[in-house]
Amino acid sequence: MVSGWDSIIESFSGASLLWRLQSGEADEKREQIALKLVGVSFFVLAIYVAADAIKTLIHREPPAASIVGICLSAVSIVVMPVLARAKRRVAARLNSRALVADSRQTDLCAYLSGILFVGLVLNTLFGLWWADSLAAILMVPIIAREGVEAFKGQSCDRC
Repeated sequence: MVSGWDSIIESFSGASLLWRLQSGEADEKREQIALKLVGVSFFVLAIYVAADAIKTLIHREPPAASIVGICLSAVSIVVMPVLARAKRRVAARLNSRALVADSRQTDLCAYLSGILFVGLVLNTLFGLWWADSLAAILMVPIIAREGVEAFKGQSCDRC
């Protein structure tokens, strides 16, 4: 399901945060712009995940089963939550809602890696080629909701 475009989208979100943090001070205008850019990246991610999953289901494309893919997704499952927690700690110190929103995108990438991992394993062991795409479609409303919150200038306070 996920072919790397999700990482490119998350990199755009991260680049927005780098731009926001370049001022080195609390700049509310930059914060708001960065938060909206992170929101846009959530929307793009939701559209990409939905389109890719639907295309895969329509064309009945099984995920490419590979040990490397399974290992990389397993590493992402471990590394991404650690990175997201570190982003939230920095966000708290900087009082940055944009960085909190970006950390949510990192969390979602961990979930997508988990979906990829489960999909690859289910396909490899049981031939359930559709499991990865179905789970990804179920993630789309969650991703879109995060985009709405970020675009409105809100962020996940419970994070």
